[in-house]
Amino acid sequence: QAQCEITADVCDQFMTDDYVSDGQEYRALLLPEQVAEFHTTLFEGNTYRFSACTGEDGKANLIYRFYDQDYNLIFANSDYDNSPYWDFQVESTIDCIVEAELAPGAGASGCAVLLVGFKQ
Repeated sequence: QAQCEITADVCDQFMTDDYVSDGQEYRALLLPEQVAEFHTTLFEGNTYRFSACTGEDGKANLIYRFYDQDYNLIFANSDYDNSPYWDFQVESTIDCIVEAELAPGAGASGCAVLLVGFKQ
């Protein structure tokens, strides 16, 4: 649990003053080759920031993929050097699925934390 608190604090550094949290902290304890699945709804006309981390250093140790409800891939941070955060502008309300897994070499286990914020 303490590992997840530290990771959440690290992840929170990517939520600048421009973004307000959706009030949720999505967390999962992962082993290599495990995938966590989180569900959220993004609302039309908003800009969102996803911040996804594992570990205490904020390095790009977590791979996450963002899908629509039919599992059509919308975004994968692995296409961008496993960036720990990314901004999305949503043109229509969407129920989405986020999958997260440890990047190769990230360690034997880790707490995955996903934060979602929207631009004020």
